[in-house]
Amino acid sequence: MGLKLLSIILFCGLLFDACNSPFVPRPRGYFKTAFPKKEYRVFNEPGYPYSFEYPVYGEVVKDSTFFSDQPENPWWININFSQMSAHIYVSYKQIGPNKFESLVNDAYNLTNKHTVKANAIDDSLMVTPNNIHGIFFNVAGDVATANQFFLTDSTHHFIRGALYFDATPNEDSLGPVNKFLVEDVKHLINSFKWK
Repeated sequence: MGLKLLSIILFCGLLFDACNSPFVPRPRGYFKTAFPKKEYRVFNEPGYPYSFEYPVYGEVVKDSTFFSDQPENPWWININFSQMSAHIYVSYKQIGPNKFESLVNDAYNLTNKHTVKANAIDDSLMVTPNNIHGIFFNVAGDVATANQFFLTDSTHHFIRGALYFDATPNEDSLGPVNKFLVEDVKHLINSFKWK
């Protein structure tokens, strides 16, 4: 009986002592990412019908698969950012064998597939310093590719790019990395040239 009473008193004492400090809810947080310094190098490989500048912390890799098939041509590339688990997928198509209107419609259709999860889709007409024309798509919400673009001369060349992350889409947690890499995507676009 004495041991039981002592246990109850000890338990109550611990319970009252635990209530002395106020509860402070902690906001939900995400890991802080240390971003590298912005520096660029030129992609100007022989045989490719285009050139551009891309970040030194990215790696250009030739894309060898297209949904388990061979790509339409050898000029499809990926720019991998392994430290950020991100990629810019770049696909090139020639106008002539492919109809210009069909390529533009495909670019819009691929972007509009995100309407199920997207809060908004903004498309902006672009004209770069090198007189390259195109459209930049910004897709808001928890979507797989929040930033996409296409560039064309409307007679010979058409290129489409999309920024992907190797993570479950979450606009809040990917926001800082997405914002950092969108600057690089825009630099790529503004330095882009047809050969």
